[in-house]
Amino acid sequence: MLDWIKNLSKEYPQFWKDYSSKFEHKSNRFVVISTETTGLNPNKDVILSIGAITVENNSIVVHDSFEVILLQYIFLHDNGLSNEFIVESKLPKLGEPEAIKSFIDFIGNSILVGHRVHFDIDMINEALYKMGCSRLKNEAIDVEIMYRKLIDSTDKPFSIDELCKIFKISKNERHSSAEDAYIIALLFLKLKSRLGLDI
Repeated sequence: MLDWIKNLSKEYPQFWKDYSSKFEHKSNRFVVISTETTGLNPNKDVILSIGAITVENNSIVVHDSFEVILLQYIFLHDNGLSNEFIVESKLPKLGEPEAIKSFIDFIGNSILVGHRVHFDIDMINEALYKMGCSRLKNEAIDVEIMYRKLIDSTDKPFSIDELCKIFKISKNERHSSAEDAYIIALLFLKLKSRLGLDI
């Protein structure tokens, strides 16, 4: 009860207030997201990069995309990891707070799509907590769950590679979070069509 009262009186950052105000209306825009992280534990690991791309009217909108590398020097240094990729990459590089703010501005009230998307959301939520914000408010759709629904299976996991093979989608040897987002967008459109979903 006390936590609920604290949340009511909490003063959120302006970018979070702007984001929260966008949910008065439902969005027809899907944003496919993918993160690259240092591991699988949202409490200990951090995001290294975020890629996202828009899907509207059953089409991938390539010019409406987002990609950023998060500068995580302290985490990498403390864990004895190399930051060579971060230094050499020509992609935009931002500190975690600035990167997360930019990402929140990009997604707005869109429906998020991903492969095991709740892991991506958990990682982003952890970064948001550190910034004095709450959890993401967006609806989310998972392409792995969509495929399980298509084949009427509830237990077998399917990696992105397996789904690409099933749907004959080619993948590059080396890929970024933005390339993964594009591939997931292709899977999403194929599954949406196969399931006959009008969303």
